[in-house]
Amino acid sequence: MILDAAVAVADAEGVSAVSMRSVARRLGVDAKSLYNHVEGKGGLLDALAEHVLRGIRLPEPTGVPADDLRAIAVEFRRGALAHPGVAALVLTRQLASAAGLAPIEAALSVLLRAGIEPEEAVHLLRALLAAVVGTLLREVSAGPELGTADSVGIARRRAVLASSGLPGLVAAAPHLARCDHDREFDYTVELLVGAVSARLPERSSTCDR
Repeated sequence: MILDAAVAVADAEGVSAVSMRSVARRLGVDAKSLYNHVEGKGGLLDALAEHVLRGIRLPEPTGVPADDLRAIAVEFRRGALAHPGVAALVLTRQLASAAGLAPIEAALSVLLRAGIEPEEAVHLLRALLAAVVGTLLREVSAGPELGTADSVGIARRRAVLASSGLPGLVAAAPHLARCDHDREFDYTVELLVGAVSARLPERSSTCDR
């Protein structure tokens, strides 16, 4: 009940509005009573992030690294954005629970099974996380945005870029002013999957046999 109330507060007012008081108010109880179940606001935010992460249904591995990484990224996006008000918290809070570590374990396992050494697997994992999380933060307006999706905003932003006097921005203004989150996410994932695939160790025909 506490977590459902916290999600409702975040969805309605944003995660910054989540507090022991606001959640207690929604439940119709005294804020002090929540401390019997949650260790303060920090514990509440951790539990809220884990609550959303538990909704992620990681796909079964197929043994094809590119397909598996792509599927993990798509499901992570779906789960993280299931509650937009909580998304920024889910994407930025470092959790030690099974729910928080499961997506990391899934991606890391794909890389290790593909024959990548643990140290490089960690480098690739961090690059994957940085790009995917950064893209999703932009999607929930918690990261830097250069473009928008609405026609009025696109026109306004395009005019600003075109009048900047900076040749790169002027040339790219029609594209930079517009941002389709689905296309941006797909492009980012494909770029990352291609980069990871290029790092996979070659397997000789002898080993295949």
